[in-house]
Amino acid sequence: MSSDIPAFAVLGHPNEGKSAVVSTLTENDQIRVSPVPGETTVCRTYTVTIDDQKIIRFVDTPGFQVPRQTLAWFNAYDKDPGQILDEFIAAHESDPFFADEVELFRPVARGAGIIYVVNGSRPVRTDDLAEMEILRLTGRPRMAVINSKHMDKDYTKDWRREFGKHFNSIRVFNANTANFHDRIAMLESLKSIDQEWEPLLAGVIQAFQTEWEKRNRLASAYITYAIEKSLRFFVSQSVHAGKDPVMAKENLAQTYRNQVRDIEKALFHHIRTLFKHRVYQVSLPEYSVLQHDLFSRKTWELLGLTRTQLAAAGAVLGGSVGAVVDTAAHGLTFGMFTAIGGILGAGSAIMGGRRVADKSPAGIRLGGDRIQVGPNENPQFLYILLDRALIYYSHIIKRPHGRRGAKTMTDVTEDTVKKQGIVTGLTPAQRQVCTRYFKAVKGRKRIKDKKAELAFAVLVQSLLDDFSQKTD
Repeated sequence: MSSDIPAFAVLGHPNEGKSAVVSTLTENDQIRVSPVPGETTVCRTYTVTIDDQKIIRFVDTPGFQVPRQTLAWFNAYDKDPGQILDEFIAAHESDPFFADEVELFRPVARGAGIIYVVNGSRPVRTDDLAEMEILRLTGRPRMAVINSKHMDKDYTKDWRREFGKHFNSIRVFNANTANFHDRIAMLESLKSIDQEWEPLLAGVIQAFQTEWEKRNRLASAYITYAIEKSLRFFVSQSVHAGKDPVMAKENLAQTYRNQVRDIEKALFHHIRTLFKHRVYQVSLPEYSVLQHDLFSRKTWELLGLTRTQLAAAGAVLGGSVGAVVDTAAHGLTFGMFTAIGGILGAGSAIMGGRRVADKSPAGIRLGGDRIQVGPNENPQFLYILLDRALIYYSHIIKRPHGRRGAKTMTDVTEDTVKKQGIVTGLTPAQRQVCTRYFKAVKGRKRIKDKKAELAFAVLVQSLLDDFSQKTD
């Protein structure tokens, strides 16, 4: 094993969650994770690369198959202890009975540290004790990881008692729930198993933290761009004589909604890719508010500001407070397109027929009725977009790469309070930033209000930073 970067072999009994641990530590959802024992039959090395620099390697290995027979050989070995692994491999590499043990020892013999993974939701068995003693006899730096695959039973205390006799460090690490901070804590623990590795692992940790900050900055930029694009977005078309204007408005409104949905889908894709969820579709909980469509009544009931908060925003904007409160409470029935006090319902937009005069390239003036949907004039729309982006971001950064299956961590649900989003927790000063930003975006000035836009971008960045610092 090359000594240019730290390398760790992840060992253990079959079906203990070794591959899931490697997948989560490397943020690689391409690693096969299966409930079927023995899926990993050969060692596979996964290298973490940041900014084209290789910084750490993890080796996924087959599980122990005959630990008691292997331990008997180790106990009988009476030559140089430093050569015990090489001697075992040389003595048994042609013996199919020890094929898995030979394979899993290879990276350790080449210098890799040991991460021994067990399922903490089951009791300690005789084979486990044999495996622990084998790893002690290798003399390699080693850490034990308790990966509780099921939460209904917990034998962590028993495992800790046995691990204390055989390992340099012990760590509880659930590959199905671990977040960024858990991964950093794991790396910090690895520093303690061999003093010579401390400088290298300190550099690895710094690289991970710098990369995380970079992702947050990019996520903030994606969110800010998508929100501004959605707030400024509109569609329009000419309505010629004989064409039903009501049907034209309905079709145009559907086009508007679909294209704004596409903006949000692209944003979610960027966030998902940014945090390296590429292969498996990240499923939202069935009870997540994000399961509802962006323009559904339920979304507008559960997300965004409260009536009182929105009324205050309407007053600052100089619009019709009563209309804003009304739309916050009742959402929108699409297809009616009735403006109330200049502000339409949730997800609706300025609509109407107006006489326009277009100029063709040849300078010919073309008259006709033209209808337009958007930009959305409801300040609640900004908070809905922001809420959904923040909820999705929070969901993604909490999603471990080693997790498989649709069931995910706790998210915003529908069975508690009226408003369940994030923006209701904004301070008055933060809401004022949003209000100024909305006013700047919806303004018709050719020169943008750069201060308002910058303040909003800084706000989004600070919200992401707050989320990423949370450890629960």
